[in-house]
Amino acid sequence: MGRASSDLARTAMASHHVRVPQRKRLPLAVAVLLIPGTLAVLPAAPAAAVAPAAAAPVEINYQDPVTALPPVTRPPVPHCTVTVVRHDFANSYGQPFTGTVAPPAGCPGPWTKVVLDWTGSVAGRQFDRLAGVWLGGAEIFRTSTPEPDPAGITWHVAKDISEFIPLLDQPEPLVADLGNIVDSTYTGIYHMTMTFTYYQARGRYRAAGHADQVMPLSASQAGAGWYTLGPGQSASKTVTLPRNLISVRLEAYARGGGCDEQWFTDVPGDLAARYPAYLCGGGPYREVQVLVDGVPAGLAQPYPVVYTGGIVPTLWRPIPAVDAFLTLPYDIDLTPFAGRLTDGKPHTITITPYGDADNWTVDGTLFLGTDHGAAQTSGALTADTLTAAPLLSTTETAGAGGSTLVRVATDRNWTTSGYVDTSRGRVWTRVEQQASYLSTDTVSAAGAHQVVAQRDAGFTQIYTERERGGGPVTTRQTWSYPIDVDSLIAQFIDGNNYNLQATVTQIRELADSVSRGDGWQPASVTDDRVDASGILQRSQGAVVQADGQDSEHYSSSTGTGACYDREISASHGYVTTDRRLPCGH
Repeated sequence: MGRASSDLARTAMASHHVRVPQRKRLPLAVAVLLIPGTLAVLPAAPAAAVAPAAAAPVEINYQDPVTALPPVTRPPVPHCTVTVVRHDFANSYGQPFTGTVAPPAGCPGPWTKVVLDWTGSVAGRQFDRLAGVWLGGAEIFRTSTPEPDPAGITWHVAKDISEFIPLLDQPEPLVADLGNIVDSTYTGIYHMTMTFTYYQARGRYRAAGHADQVMPLSASQAGAGWYTLGPGQSASKTVTLPRNLISVRLEAYARGGGCDEQWFTDVPGDLAARYPAYLCGGGPYREVQVLVDGVPAGLAQPYPVVYTGGIVPTLWRPIPAVDAFLTLPYDIDLTPFAGRLTDGKPHTITITPYGDADNWTVDGTLFLGTDHGAAQTSGALTADTLTAAPLLSTTETAGAGGSTLVRVATDRNWTTSGYVDTSRGRVWTRVEQQASYLSTDTVSAAGAHQVVAQRDAGFTQIYTERERGGGPVTTRQTWSYPIDVDSLIAQFIDGNNYNLQATVTQIRELADSVSRGDGWQPASVTDDRVDASGILQRSQGAVVQADGQDSEHYSSSTGTGACYDREISASHGYVTTDRRLPCGH
């Protein structure tokens, strides 16, 4: 369902609220409708009235949020924990926390691991909020907050940030941004604490591997570094890279907002114009494109993340959607372009959320490998078949009862390749990606009902061959991002009489493998699935249903035999089962 349905949903209980893009005319009126002391009448959507069930559950409070994700492993070595943020985010738009982080004197490096812990509490009534953390200008953590209940909740997220050791081993500015508004209506203040724990390298716990240099592409080092982009806009940063460069990896973040918060439910513009009360336009396909000096250099498919207030808020209590708390960045290997970037001249890296119909928040960081035996490398880009835009196939087929089936499909198959001449000989790199995308969306009831099935899957292979030392090595990273959404405004008479329902299934499957010419060897496999259903119903001014059920099953394994398998189920806002399963069950 377009952004409108979740905005309407948030008004149903004391802890819900309204966030409506100005372009959505009907829900904006509904927002006024549901403010106590106001009155308005709007035409009903063409759907039959639904009588409230007797004694239906009304969920008001819920337990602290939980996920099935595995805890970050903590090695049994000497370590130090430093509190780097303790801050209350109240009226904090444009007012991030700022400070400085230095290596702890009691735990000098080298470190085998550095772990970020993000802990928060909030009570009352508040939006879900986007948050980010930057160290030395590089975004090291992105997350979003849960929506609170009147009694208050706490939650915790941990992340291994060892890849940022080149910034952690010296004093660097720290910025934590969580834009929030507090007033007589939105009372929730986010009380946040963040720590860094430095685990010293000892014995078999060796120093963590990391890039030689970390180069931020962020918009600012003094404030929040992300770029907020409107439709058709891009983020660009001009940088000068080391002249002895041998490898380049981009880590990019990208999340949609407004009508693109649930971009995967957006429909073609003509259909959105036909039913502007409920639908967002622009179509459902998005990709994160990267250009080097204006030349297409790589791309990633964005994950269809849902905020904790998205679609129907009761879907996500207490188990959030995949990627809501621990947002994963996208890795894009730019090494085929390395030979072009060693000339000591400025070069421009551009990130574009292709297809965006509303605002997107993007950022990026370069991880650079350098030649320790030479002050200068050289090379060339030898092939680049990546086109600037995908070839989309979009059809709209009329169905029974005035419904419309929207089908959007595309494939992306491309290659970049190049070489770098180093002190140890020539190194060839080839990046290949194949991706397949299909979205079907049955729109009915004048846009009040959407049944979306999106399938986005593919793989990226990185082939490396060195002139001296060892044979070729190929790594393969595969992904699959299926999501199913059935979202219905089953009844809408006015702001005192409506019924919102939704079911959502999200999956994120990731697998890494390596080949050294002797077949593929698995390195890691993860499978994260969330199933949720929720309802909000109001009759004659009273909330008669506010309930949800959700579950998460997370499993992972590594090529060394380590594994993890956990399943959580919840109903009415509280966990009913939480069990660790034997691996390979």
